[in-house]
This record gives sequence, C-alpha cells and structure tokens, in this order.
Amino acid sequence: MQEYIQKRVLEICTYILETQATVRQAAQVFGVSKSTVHKDMTERLPSLNKELANQVKKVLDFNKSERHLRGGEATRKKYRQNN
Repeated sequence: MQEYIQKRVLEICTYILETQATVRQAAQVFGVSKSTVHKDMTERLPSLNKELANQVKKVLDFNKSERHLRGGEATRKKYRQNN
C-alpha cells in the first residue's frame, strides 16, 4: 500500500473515532468518495491496525443502525418547510 494511502486511512480513522462521523461526512471532509472511505475503513485499515479497525467498525455499525432514523427526520423537516 502506498504511503499517501496509509496516511489517508489513518487520518480518516482518527476523524471517525473522534467525531463519530458517518461515511458520507468523512468523505466530504476529506474530499474523497464515500466508496473510498468505506474501502479504506473495511479493507485497508485492518491490514494496518486491527484494533483501530474494530473501533471504527463499531462506529460505522452504529451509524448504519440509525440511518433509517436520520432519513425519516430529514423527510419530516422537508415537508414541514413546505407547509
């Protein structure tokens, strides 16, 4: 793995752990696609640091479990503004 990719993986990992950010939020902050963030966290990070990978997995799993709630709230806000 190239050095700049390792650096990016560890930076994104640190950001997600500090802020409990979603994949989309992290992608926006680092200027990469959400697919890149997902691949970095699920495939590349475990080869660099298994312990950090497990911590990030817990955050991503939690965010995924709440995804439907955030989507419902966004829809509710959208239709309240239209009325």
